Amino acid sequence: MKRVNDRLIPVIVVATTAGIVSTIATLALDSAHAAERSQSVGQQHLKAVQDLSAAFESVAEQIKPSVVSISSVKRIHPRMESGSGPALPPDSPFREFFGEDFFERFLRPRMPEHGYEQRGLGTGVIVSRDGYILTNNHVVDEADEVTVTLSDESQFKATVIGTDPKTDLAVLKINASDLVPATLGNSDHVRIGEWVVAMGHPFGLSDTITAGIVSAKGRANVGVADYEDFIQTDAAINPGNSGGPLADLAGEVIGINTAIFSRSGGYMGIGFAIPSNMAQAVMHSLIDHGRVIRGWLGVAIQDLNKELAESFGFDGTDGVLVSDVTPDGPAATADMEPGDIIVRFNGKRVTSMTELRAAVAATEPGAEVHVEVFRAGKPRTMTVKIGELQAGETLSQAAKPSLSLGMTVENLTPEAALQLGLEHAHGVLVTGVEPFGPAAKAGIRVNDVVVAVQNQPVANVPEFRQAMAKHDLKKGIRLTVRTGSIQRFVFIRSGE
Repeated sequence: MKRVNDRLIPVIVVATTAGIVSTIATLALDSAHAAERSQSVGQQHLKAVQDLSAAFESVAEQIKPSVVSISSVKRIHPRMESGSGPALPPDSPFREFFGEDFFERFLRPRMPEHGYEQRGLGTGVIVSRDGYILTNNHVVDEADEVTVTLSDESQFKATVIGTDPKTDLAVLKINASDLVPATLGNSDHVRIGEWVVAMGHPFGLSDTITAGIVSAKGRANVGVADYEDFIQTDAAINPGNSGGPLADLAGEVIGINTAIFSRSGGYMGIGFAIPSNMAQAVMHSLIDHGRVIRGWLGVAIQDLNKELAESFGFDGTDGVLVSDVTPDGPAATADMEPGDIIVRFNGKRVTSMTELRAAVAATEPGAEVHVEVFRAGKPRTMTVKIGELQAGETLSQAAKPSLSLGMTVENLTPEAALQLGLEHAHGVLVTGVEPFGPAAKAGIRVNDVVVAVQNQPVANVPEFRQAMAKHDLKKGIRLTVRTGSIQRFVFIRSGE
């Protein structure tokens, strides 16, 4: 056995040595391949970066000729009275102490003798070869003189064709031809996370381009305009960018920059742009009619929360709750009722009040649209002929639903109803709300009128108490509440 083992040992050693050599060769080959792969991956990454850079360069080159600088002048004329500042009260001890002449000469703020000029600076986008320009309303609001400077430094006096404070948009016209208009894209196709660029004249620095992504869509309640459906971006936007384009990497304008969120007055990573589809609708209406024509549905609406949705037997919170219907309005004519939940408008899914407001406003008056609602546990589709929103009318009224209870009520007398402007209202009047209690936190206020409890109308306090007694307040109950001329639904749960 030893002899056999002796003969085997060299064989094993040789085999092992060959394996080591083979392994080393393999490792060397793998290392070479890895180096090649690494170099290949590095080249791919470099190419991707170069391609992205080339895309930004292409966008800048494409949109620059369409971006203009807008300067405005508003002339503030002196007042006829001797001073422009507030006078001291006649019984002020400072009058006696300083004397009237000293006050008039040194203390009262004065306007310059010949008035002064208030200047503004913004950006605009050329939208036609013959000189129409889209910008923000606040850039040219109440301006006495507007000057447009093109990318080639040529200047033109501009005429304000029309403004729309409700969206913060304006259309200007200059006497020029053969201009390079921007391509307005479809903002409905914008995706969160996609690259975008902003161009404008921040702080007077001409032709400044910045890059970022679409951070969010459908932003509302920003406090800039009545109709808000903003595209949010982190592309740097600063004072002077207002009215400039937000463009995708294809060079199409998908938004008009309008506002920033800032505590410093400058860029803090949050900017807002008006979607191009909304801007186009407003622009065409101003050019064609000299005013903005908006559709009108004739309803008061509110967003759903979980409790309200469950109280209607509705699954989820996507959809818009109809809290009131204008008599003889388009919705009333189509048999829409308070308590209906609108889930689709003109074939498109509705998830929020903001979406519905924008969709209705953009619909041409006279158009017939299909509206799908959820009522009494079942879907229902109705055809509504959209009306025209007139001055003084509202497309919809938002109402923040309350979530709990804590109030005192009494009968709504004819005298109280008359005083509150609710001559034809029936219900119980809220006369007290506990400070810091559930109702106060929920937003229920004194002089609100509860007109129904879980769809059961109530005309007096006994009926209100009987209706309330039928339900478990710990689980919650839905009230129909009227605040002034606005009716809303409130889901209340006891504060225990």
